[in-house]
Amino acid sequence: MLFWRAAALPGFWLLCVRRVQQTLNSAGALTSPVRIVNAGSRVWGSARAGGGPVRGGGGEDTREDEGEDEDELLRAPPLLPFDAQRVLVLHPDVRRPAGTKSRSTAEWQVAEAAALVRALPGWSVARTLVVPSAAPGSRLVFGKGNFQDLTEKIKGCQDITSVFLNMERMAPPTKKELETAWGLRVFDRFTLVLHIFRCNARTREARMQLALAEIPLLRSSVSGDSAQQDQQGWGSRYIMGSGESPRELRARALRDRELRLRRVLERLRDKRRLMRRERVRREFPVVSVVGYTNCGKTSLIQALTGEAALQPRDQPFATLDVTVHEGLLPSRLRILYVDTIGFLSQLPHSLIHAFSATLEDVAYSDVLVHVTDVSHPDAELQKATVLSTLRGLHLPPALLESVLEVHSKVDLVPGYTPPCSGVLAVSAVSGRGLEELKAALEASVLRATGRQVLTLCVRLGGPQLGWLYKEAVVQKVQELPEGGAAHVTVVITQAAYGRFRKLFSLDAPPALPH
Repeated sequence: MLFWRAAALPGFWLLCVRRVQQTLNSAGALTSPVRIVNAGSRVWGSARAGGGPVRGGGGEDTREDEGEDEDELLRAPPLLPFDAQRVLVLHPDVRRPAGTKSRSTAEWQVAEAAALVRALPGWSVARTLVVPSAAPGSRLVFGKGNFQDLTEKIKGCQDITSVFLNMERMAPPTKKELETAWGLRVFDRFTLVLHIFRCNARTREARMQLALAEIPLLRSSVSGDSAQQDQQGWGSRYIMGSGESPRELRARALRDRELRLRRVLERLRDKRRLMRRERVRREFPVVSVVGYTNCGKTSLIQALTGEAALQPRDQPFATLDVTVHEGLLPSRLRILYVDTIGFLSQLPHSLIHAFSATLEDVAYSDVLVHVTDVSHPDAELQKATVLSTLRGLHLPPALLESVLEVHSKVDLVPGYTPPCSGVLAVSAVSGRGLEELKAALEASVLRATGRQVLTLCVRLGGPQLGWLYKEAVVQKVQELPEGGAAHVTVVITQAAYGRFRKLFSLDAPPALPH
C-alpha cells in the first residue's frame, strides 16, 4: 500500500502543476516567472506561464539579457480576434436629467464607435443599435424590458459575430452575463482601443507601453476567472503547500509583469532623455502637434515639411509611435515637428498614463500646436477632450497658455472663417493658410526660445562670418559698397550672440535693429 502511494505521489504533484499552469494561461498567458511550489526549504520547480521551461534549484530565475527579457514581455495573446468580424455596434443612450444638455448626440457617438471598428483590418459594422439606458452602471447595463427586446434582436441577427458595447469599461460579471445571454463575444471601448493599438504599434516602446496598459484588463479577468473557479470548488485551496491560492499566484504574476514592464520603459525613458539633451545641445526648437485622433495632424506635418515618407491614413490611431520630422521656417530656421498619438474621449486615465513616456516629449516642446478638425460635427467636444487631456499631463503653464490653435480640413467647409482672432484656418490638401501658419510658428518659436533676428556688420576677411554660419542661421549677406565688410542678417539665440560679442569684441560693431 505504501509502495502504491509513493508511486502515485509524483503524478499527483505533476497534475497540480499542470492545472496551475493552465489557470495562469487562461488569465492572459502571463509571461512573468511564477514560482509554483515551495514546500519547506525544497523547491520542486518554477514554471513560466505560457509553457516555458521548468527550472529547478533555488527558485530564482537567472537574469536574462535585456533583449530577451523585452521579447518575453511582449508575448501575449490578443485581446480580440485578428480575423474578420461582423460587429453589432450597441450604444447605451444614457438619459440625462431635464435641462441638462448632452455634449454629443448619440448619432455621432455611434459614428465614432463604427469608425473604431472599421479601423481594424477585415472588421465591418453589420448593424448599429441605440438603446435607452437609465442605469448604465447596473449589472446588465439596460433595463429589464429593453434587455429582453435587445436579446431577441441579437439572436435574430445570424450574420453578427460579436457585439461592441460602446461604453468605457464593463465589469467582468457584466461581460460574462451578456456573453451568456447573447451567445457572442462582447467587448467594450477600452478593449477595442487596446486592440487597435496592438495592430498599429510598430516600435518596441509603443508595444511595451501597450503591454503595460493591458495590465488592468488582465487583472480584472483574473478576478472574474477566480470567482468562477471558487464556485467550482477548488479555486480557494492552497497549491501544494505554497500558502497561495491560484488567484494569489496569478495576481503575483501580474504584479511581477507590471514591475518588469515599468523597468524596461524606464530604460527607454532614459534613452529619450539622452535624445532630448542632444536636441537641446544642438539648439533645435521643437514643435509638438497634438489633437483628437484622425484630426489631420500627420497630413498637416507632411504639408509643412514636404516629407514624402509620411503616409497619413484616414483612420483612428494611425499614429501610435511618436515621430519627429525636420522642417524649415521662413527665416530658414530648422525646427523639429513631433507627431503625437491622437486623443479620444471616454478612455480610462490608465491608458494615457501608460503612454506617459511617449507623451513626455510634449512637455519639453517649445511650442504646442493644437489641431482641430472643424469639418467634424463634434469638433467642440473633441477640442474639449484634447485640452482636458493636456491639463492632465501637468504641462508647464507657460506652454499651455501659448498653445497655437489650428483649425484643419477647412477645404471641407466652404467659406469657413475662424470664430475668433488668433485661430488659424488651414487645409493640408488645398494649401490654404499654410504660409500664415509658418509665419505664426516662427513668431512663437522665436519668442519661446529667446531667439532674435539681428543684422550684424562683419569683416569678410575675418572668422566672424564662418562662426555665424556654424552657430546661427544666416538669412542674408549683403556686401557694403566700400568693400571688405557686409551686413549679415541672422537668427541667433541670446547665448550665441553673447559668445559672438565675447569672441569678436574688438571687431564686432553693435548690431543693427531689424
